[in-house]
Parts: sequence; C-alpha cells; structure tokens
Amino acid sequence: MKTRMDWVLFATMLALAGFGLVMVYSASALAAQLQYKVAPHYFFAHQAAAALVSLAVLVLLARLDYRKFRDARWAFLGISLVGFLLIVVYFADPSQHRWLKVKLPVLKFSVQPSELAKPALILFLAWFISMRREYINSHYALGPAGLVLAFMAAGVLVADLGTAVVLFVVASVILLLAGLSWRHCVTAVAVGALCITAAIAAKPYRLFRVLVFYDPDYTYLSYIDPGKKMLEYAKSGSKVNDPSYQGTQSAIAIGAGGVEGAGLGRSRQKLLFLPEAHTDFIFAIVAEELGLPGALGVLLAFSIICWRGFRLFWLAPDDFGKFLAIGVTTAIVFQAMLNMSVVLNLFPTKGIPLPLVSYGGTSLLSTMIMLGMLLSVSQRAVRPA
Repeated sequence: MKTRMDWVLFATMLALAGFGLVMVYSASALAAQLQYKVAPHYFFAHQAAAALVSLAVLVLLARLDYRKFRDARWAFLGISLVGFLLIVVYFADPSQHRWLKVKLPVLKFSVQPSELAKPALILFLAWFISMRREYINSHYALGPAGLVLAFMAAGVLVADLGTAVVLFVVASVILLLAGLSWRHCVTAVAVGALCITAAIAAKPYRLFRVLVFYDPDYTYLSYIDPGKKMLEYAKSGSKVNDPSYQGTQSAIAIGAGGVEGAGLGRSRQKLLFLPEAHTDFIFAIVAEELGLPGALGVLLAFSIICWRGFRLFWLAPDDFGKFLAIGVTTAIVFQAMLNMSVVLNLFPTKGIPLPLVSYGGTSLLSTMIMLGMLLSVSQRAVRPA
C-alpha cells in the first residue's frame, strides 16, 4: 500500500514547534539571567535539544505502520510503564509529585510522567475499543476501560489536575464516538465532575484559586460559610496572598500588546512581572509581542491540526486508526484551548502548557509522540476521490 505524507499537518506542526523555540527564547532570556542566574540561552538550548529528540521520535513513528501497535502488548506496556513512573515520582518528588530527575555522568534532565500518560492512555483506549466496540455499552467493555482510566487519572490527579482533566475529556470523546449510550455518558460526566471537585477540595491552594476567581470579594462564600472555615482552609495551603496575580498580569500583557504588538523581544511583562512566562503563560507573551496577528496565528495553527486530525475519523481504514486519531487530536486541541482560556483569564489559573509552544521537554516529547501516531494514520488513510 502506497503511503502519502500529510504535508499540511506536518508543516503546521513544524512551524508551530519552530515558533515555540523562538518564543521560549524571547520569554526566558531575561528571566534566565535575573531570576535563575544562568545564561540567557539556557532554556532555549534545553528546549532545542528536546525538540531534536522529539522530532526524531515523530519521524520514526510516522514512518511506522500504526497498525503494528494494535496489540495488547503495546497497549499494556505503555499503561504499565507510565503507571510505574507515576508511582516512582510520587516518592521521588515528595513535595510536588511531578518531576523525576535523572542524573547521568554527562547528562541531567527531568521527566514529567503525567505528560506521557496522554499517549499511553490514547493508545490503550484505541486498541481496547477497536477490540470491543460491539459491546461498548456492556460491563464487558466498560469495566476494564473504567478501571484503567481511573488508575491513570488517579495517578495524575495527585499533582496535575489539568492533565487529569485532559485525560478525562479525551476518554469521554473516544467513548462517545465509539457509541457509548447517553445514560452512561451522563453517569461518566457526573462521576468525573465529582472527582474533579474532590481533587480541588483536597488541595487547599486549588480551592483558594477557584474561590478567588469566581467570588473575589467572598460575597457568596459568606452565605455558605459564615464562620470562614473554608476560607481559612483554602488559605492554609497557598503560598501567595493573591492567587489571581498571574491571571491579572497575563491580562495586562495581552492588553499591552493590543492589535499590532510591542514587537518581538519587547515584552515588559516578562521582566519578572508575569510568573512562568516561558511555560504556562507563554501565549500572553505571544499576544504582547506579536499582537492580534500572532495570537490568531497560533489559534489558526491549532485549528488546522484540529481539521486534519478530526477528518481522519472518517478517512482512517480501521477503528483502531479512527480512535487513535480522534484521541490525539482531542488531547492536543483541548489542551491548547484550555491553556489559552486560562491565559485569557476565562478560567482559574492552572499549570498546563501550550502544546509545541511552551517550554518543557516532556510536554514536547509527549505531543510529538501523539503527532507521530497521527501522521502514521494519515499516511494510510483512504483518500476521497
């Protein structure tokens, strides 16, 4: 079977990753010197190295026939490996439970296992549902799928609520398109909402962010909790007095950029006013420096990825390819929309990177793994006449 590269998708992905490198350098150069006391190119060099490795993985996966991964061994290997890493990082990083630091004689780097949970879960669900789609509404299918999803979500939810939400949305979209009944959908949404609420309440700093965002003057909270016990609990786990600070500074950056932008490299908010300017809030720097055209350009790039990915649900030659494509596309596009919504101050502050653009080696590798699988499906899709 002759394959054909989706050059539109590949070029969009490559352009977005290259643009991300430029913006990482622009957003981090001064912070590297002033805050971290390292060379201006420190974060750029690390991201460039991660980009080279990730691109090599993407090309390898794109060249491989994705149907080779339609095997229980691959599906369970990914889930088991990520699950093991999540357990290890829980004890290796007792303060945050996020980073697994690897120190070799000539190389030091950190891995964030929760990021790798996305391709692992997508691969498992695509394989599992392609095997049991006829019984999707039976306990025969829902039981095992629910257990794996609960295991992965629980492991991620300990320290990374944003990624856990992405996993839940991805699983929901895949199951819905696989034919899950509305009764089961409503039950799943209710259970998911309950788990997310419990996760927010379990971490005081999360609760404080939500309270301040939706009720900054504590007007409604005073009716619910006149004794202020909830507020005291929420403040007890927060290291800052104003959890809305990042959202406010992000809004200032976007407003300062206006339509035309201040110019590449001329952001003022990155001068230690906006925390995490090169990671979770890099979209604010894009909007400040490149204005409306830069922001719309990023939005257009993710729209193209969304279009090229979702069309594979109809063009992929088998169910495994269909659900692989829909899972990857949902994960990348939903995470991008969630990140930009937080930056635009539409949702409470949540640490989640902008795919392909934000600084973060594991995030970039995870995204490239997913895009490599998507390109593999695309090359073997049934093209319309």
